[in-house]
Amino acid sequence: MKLNKIHHVAIICSDYEKSKNFYVNILGLDINQETYREERKSYKLDLMVGGNYQLELFSFPDSPYRPSYPEARGLRHLAFEVEDINQAVEELEGKNIPVEPIRIDTITRKKFTFFSDPDDLPIELYEK
Repeated sequence: MKLNKIHHVAIICSDYEKSKNFYVNILGLDINQETYREERKSYKLDLMVGGNYQLELFSFPDSPYRPSYPEARGLRHLAFEVEDINQAVEELEGKNIPVEPIRIDTITRKKFTFFSDPDDLPIELYEK
């Protein structure tokens, strides 16, 4: 078996409209397709990153909370590459999104930082 690439990452949110606003209007991801599945009382929002379909945002009624901080088992975090991390942090803070201080990766010497989505999923910005 040869894996070609990561196809997508799926995120389950607690408040669909709040998370949709965050990913579309705050992070600027483009909507590829939005589907409401009546039988599941669930939305599925397909989002594009850099012109590529990469994120699925799901809503399910009464979905349980799952710890998501970087040191918990399971998904550690979602990371986006940016050209200029200082400018990206400035934009997020201008939209009232708290961002951790910028750090330097000790291996690559690249700048990175973290912030959280509406359900406290850690999101990393990593400078190109």
